[in-house]
Amino acid sequence: MGEFIHRSHIIILFSILISVQIHLSSAEIKNLQIESDNRPMILFEKFGFTHHGFVQIKVSSVSISTTSTSPSPPDPSRLGFFLLSEEALIQVLVEIEQTSNFCVLDSHYIKPLFTFTDLNSTTLSYNNTYPVTSPNEYSLFFANCAPNSQVSMAVHTEIYNLDDDGATKDYLPVGETNLPTLFFFFAVAYLGFLGVWIYVCVANRLSIHRIHLLMSVLISMKALNLICAAEDKHFVKVSGTPHGWDVLFYIFQFIRVTLLFTVIVLIGTGWSFLKPFLQEREKKVLMIVIPLQVLANVASAVIGETGPFIRDWLTWYRVFLLVDVACCFAIIVPILWSIKSLRETSKTDGKAAKNLAKLTLFRQFYIVVIGYLYFTRIVVFALRTISAYKYRWVSNAAEEIVSLAFYLIMFYMFRPVERNEYLVLDDDEEEAAQKILQEEEFEL
Repeated sequence: MGEFIHRSHIIILFSILISVQIHLSSAEIKNLQIESDNRPMILFEKFGFTHHGFVQIKVSSVSISTTSTSPSPPDPSRLGFFLLSEEALIQVLVEIEQTSNFCVLDSHYIKPLFTFTDLNSTTLSYNNTYPVTSPNEYSLFFANCAPNSQVSMAVHTEIYNLDDDGATKDYLPVGETNLPTLFFFFAVAYLGFLGVWIYVCVANRLSIHRIHLLMSVLISMKALNLICAAEDKHFVKVSGTPHGWDVLFYIFQFIRVTLLFTVIVLIGTGWSFLKPFLQEREKKVLMIVIPLQVLANVASAVIGETGPFIRDWLTWYRVFLLVDVACCFAIIVPILWSIKSLRETSKTDGKAAKNLAKLTLFRQFYIVVIGYLYFTRIVVFALRTISAYKYRWVSNAAEEIVSLAFYLIMFYMFRPVERNEYLVLDDDEEEAAQKILQEEEFEL
């Protein structure tokens, strides 16, 4: 059993080291319920502190049960809460690896808060606030080093920084405290973008297709999503609770992401530009992408609103990654179908110039989509991993800048104009275009 606990510590710490690079808790005021949990370590929060940080923990209704027939009750000094910095996490992993039956509560690299020996013997509860004067990013853990024991308890946490005069609490980590302003700025940018798009559509109303109306809704949802994100972070920052804005955030995020993937698929198939209908295989792509997006957004809400303290958090996290990757591959397929179809058509229909223009546009769109997906999935993750905890907002800023650039390029490429690239090129360019199509395979 000791070896099992030893290995469990290593697995949990390694999982935390990898997974928390993606998920950063907002450290809002939380009330959590632990029921009959035998995990050796539970991560509650990850928070970036200034010189004036505080951790308030209140536990109540504590009960410890044993899963063995041993008559002796678990040692309460083997169960407790502590803080651990990311730098010290590596040292603790080394200690666990080198020492058999090692309890993390005995480590010299942790910042111990309290153990169950400090519980009120009458109410089986504990309440205290701890100052954090060494600025760093710390994780709040609960450790259970008592073999064959299960813990049930209600946990109330408040983690925050105080401003320089000590009067105002900031419940956002130091690396996220600028996010409300950042999200509001981009929301205003998208509202301005929407106004320009409406003007372009009205000015070219004779060239409007149904896809342009769907694109208008997409910009609106993106702006509303950012407004809700800004309000969510703002209320968490000043009060510790999102006041319902988190619900609106997830609703608009679901609509926005589903619409984005749908628009990319529809543009990739040429719907309403090249043809007024979808083929059966293209309908199947949408029937795959939309349910996957439902699952991805459910997983996103679970990992965002619960946290690593629930048993299945890592499972939901893996589901989200898997589904997101599957959707990214799925939306690329229709673009490749269209490119292949245009290649074949260019050899028979005698409209080389128009086919060359369409092929060029689709290839550019393919490259833009690949670049957007690569940056938002890989580069942003790398930025979150390598950036100092004080500058975690930089990855959010980079993601929003690239997203705005992607929207601008996509909307510009497929804007409603009379001489859209789908349709233009004069007849005198036919011969030159035909030569290009003959000489090049037009591979991606």
